[in-house]
Amino acid sequence: MTRKRTILIAFVAVLGVLGLTERFLEREAAAQAKDMVQAPRFEVDPMFPKPLPNNWVLGQAIGVGVDAQDHIWIVHRQDSLVPSEAGADQDPPISTCCKKAPPVLEFDQQGNLLRHWGGPAAGYDWPASNHGIFIDHKGNVWIGGNVGTDSHVLKFTQDGKFIAQFGKPGESKGSNDTENFFRVAKIFVDPKDNEAYLADGYGNKRVAVIDADTGKMKRYWGAYGNKPDDTNTGAYNPDAPLIQQFRSPVHCAELSNDGQVYVCDRPNDRLQVFTKDGKFVKEVRVAPKTLGDGSTWDIAFSKDPQQKYLYLADGKNERIYIMDRASLEILSQFGDGGRQPGQFFAVHSIVTDSRGNIFTTETYEGRRLQKFAFKGVQMVPRNQGVVWPK
Repeated sequence: MTRKRTILIAFVAVLGVLGLTERFLEREAAAQAKDMVQAPRFEVDPMFPKPLPNNWVLGQAIGVGVDAQDHIWIVHRQDSLVPSEAGADQDPPISTCCKKAPPVLEFDQQGNLLRHWGGPAAGYDWPASNHGIFIDHKGNVWIGGNVGTDSHVLKFTQDGKFIAQFGKPGESKGSNDTENFFRVAKIFVDPKDNEAYLADGYGNKRVAVIDADTGKMKRYWGAYGNKPDDTNTGAYNPDAPLIQQFRSPVHCAELSNDGQVYVCDRPNDRLQVFTKDGKFVKEVRVAPKTLGDGSTWDIAFSKDPQQKYLYLADGKNERIYIMDRASLEILSQFGDGGRQPGQFFAVHSIVTDSRGNIFTTETYEGRRLQKFAFKGVQMVPRNQGVVWPK
């Protein structure tokens, strides 16, 4: 074989290898493109919030809200802390660390603690187990409760001065009671109509709408807009036909800018959408094989005027879903189970500030507040995993 022929054969072989490599890379690029989607991207801020003063520690962080100044408010359960976690609060103290933080805490955007208050006092009935916090258009702070005798909601100023109590502890007469509630999970106040939407919730199986000043019941409804029925429907079975009632807890009732009410039917693994009058519009099932606590824990909206994206916290599967609000399609997701920044243990509540940043709190043994900085809408993986800063 001549030297020229050897070179020619080698050259042809190289071209063949290059061709195969090019086709392989094209297939890889196509596969990666299929796994990418245009959606919001976030990065966890591992420096938020700053350490609490006074050796304070958090119990189950059971609600998060944002006010007009973009301050972040949380409510947590002091009594979920066991003696070994709050040794300095024992009588006598068993250690120098730590102490239970006050139930209501306010932070600025840098994670500095600004105000703190809450707990039992004369003039009102602090919930046996507080649940959810919302700051309305007048600056008032609303708090619900989710166990035992919690048949009421409370309203305070931002300095913790008591304003009003709607409902009486231990007086609930069920899901068709127009005077009391039963273990309200979350509250949203509509600034246009000055109406409070209650996810009512852990005992009842309804959305209740009240006048935000007087507490007078204006309307209420159950799943699919049906009249609520408190009949025990048994445990959730993902393979059974969808039941026509909510299953406790009804965990959120959030109003969008265009007047649609999004309701978290948590143990049924579904999100239902209604008009403000309670007319059923549509629903979506999310991770429908999820048992136990269910998948639909809380929602928040993106901050563009159209609220194009919906963020859904799934505290059982430990992730945040990024959904197209119009279609309710899951576009992407982030998070994972764990205790490091960007991971979750029972991610319970979620809110967005005016800049589009996400804030979450965690219940059970999670017991913390996290911030996820909005980095714009761009091409992202469908599963972003732990969104650690780049």
